[in-house]
Amino acid sequence: MTALGKPPDSPPQLSLCQSAVRQCVCVCVSVSYPPSSQSTMADTARDPPPELSDFQELQDGEDLFPEPSAPLESGPASLPAEDISTNSNGPKQDSLFDDDPEDLFAEATEEVSLDSPERDVLLSDGPSPAITPITPPCSLITPHIDMFTHCSFDEIEEEEGGDSFDMHISVSDPEKVGDGMNAYMAYKVSTKTSMSLFRSQDFSVKRRFSDFLGLHSKLASKYLHIGYIVPPAPEKSIVGMTKVKVGKEDQSSNEFVEKRRSALERYLMRTVKHPTLLKDPDVLQFLESSELPRAVSTQALSSAGILRMVNKAAEAVNKMTIKMNESDAWFEEKQQHFDNLDLQLRKLHASVESLVCHRRELSVNTALFAKSAAMLGNSEDHTALSRALSQLAEVEEKIDQLHQDQANADFYCFSELLGDYVRLITAVKGVFDHRMKTWQKWQDGQILLQKKREAEAKLQFNNKPEKLQQAKDEMRELEGKVQQGERDFELISKTIRKEVSRFEKERVKDFKTIIIKYLESLVQTQQKLIKYWDAFLPEAKAIS
Repeated sequence: MTALGKPPDSPPQLSLCQSAVRQCVCVCVSVSYPPSSQSTMADTARDPPPELSDFQELQDGEDLFPEPSAPLESGPASLPAEDISTNSNGPKQDSLFDDDPEDLFAEATEEVSLDSPERDVLLSDGPSPAITPITPPCSLITPHIDMFTHCSFDEIEEEEGGDSFDMHISVSDPEKVGDGMNAYMAYKVSTKTSMSLFRSQDFSVKRRFSDFLGLHSKLASKYLHIGYIVPPAPEKSIVGMTKVKVGKEDQSSNEFVEKRRSALERYLMRTVKHPTLLKDPDVLQFLESSELPRAVSTQALSSAGILRMVNKAAEAVNKMTIKMNESDAWFEEKQQHFDNLDLQLRKLHASVESLVCHRRELSVNTALFAKSAAMLGNSEDHTALSRALSQLAEVEEKIDQLHQDQANADFYCFSELLGDYVRLITAVKGVFDHRMKTWQKWQDGQILLQKKREAEAKLQFNNKPEKLQQAKDEMRELEGKVQQGERDFELISKTIRKEVSRFEKERVKDFKTIIIKYLESLVQTQQKLIKYWDAFLPEAKAIS
């Protein structure tokens, strides 16, 4: 053994046992610990402490090869035992060997963008979803959004249901009061309702056109800037009203008065159908009080009116120069939708007005044709032909009346509806503009606050304690304004969502009702035409 160059104190049996023990220790360490620490423990197992002898690595009675069924519940004796399940910074020990391939935290890798609608959840007053225990990880944000976009809208629909809204308003009996340019038209506003908001169920008052404009001005000043869609009042017509004031009653004046009466009635019905505007004290006073305070700033050429025109022009310039970084795709989509809807409604409104003019011209030409046919029948010597021409003139006179009725149906049923919704879309776009103003006010506050913070830092650097306290007070006040601006922006955004949903439901309902009514009028007109021509056909065949 000495001749072969092997040391006498290193028997081969001992070296083999030592290698086997080291391999066993490496295997046990690699199985008992997580994958992240295998390399470290393996390195430790490969290099045993030098002060330990070869025989101290094995304890008395220790089994080098335990049974496979025995669970590995603890680490090696050389490391302190630690309950990993109680450690909040790491997973449970049993989960390290879980055979379930589903990763419970796979959903946590999704990013929540600040530009997404989920931002409402993060800014809400309730508990943060990040610390709220929810079983399915995918429902951290979605239930709150669904609850807002569906549940709250369902509640609104229940409040505005047909069973709860029992109210009808009619505007009738236009009456001219006074003479000359001081004259005005007074209308009878009659209300029938069973709602508990009113003192009685059937009442009526007298109102002039300026009272309607005053009501709209009050409602717009209170609700428009916080996101509510206030129905617009009918537009003024200086030419039409001047004819009524100084001229005699003729066809055009009567048509103007009827158009205004119908528009005022639709305006009041749209106003009271709004659940918030219906409860407003100004609306209740307008419908119930026998006398109202005189409305101001309603003249077409007043100084207040000119100032409003200047402000509108300035706002239009601001909208072109200010670009809002939209943080919600819903608002951007709705703004594009209403812009396109406004354009298409205006085109359709112009086409229907052309159709109304065409039908009225057709009525005039039909009347001329009837008159010419009657004159020809009177001068005809042939008896059967003369009678047929006379009958044709009577049929054409009836058709003339049908064309007039159909032109009125085109105007009052369809054209006026489109005109109302063109103005309503303008009001909807107005609340979006107010949202942009609220956002701009919030951003201006943040910019000013940042400047104040920089000024405070300079004061601290220059060691000016006499001005530092004043700067801190101003910063505290500005921080409150910035927080209030953020709350105002979130509030108007939520209100606009609710108002747009209600507006879309009402718009679909109105168009359905009016289109059905308009189509029924067309069918009735065509049926009457067929009836008239069927009755005339035997007279034409009798000519011989």
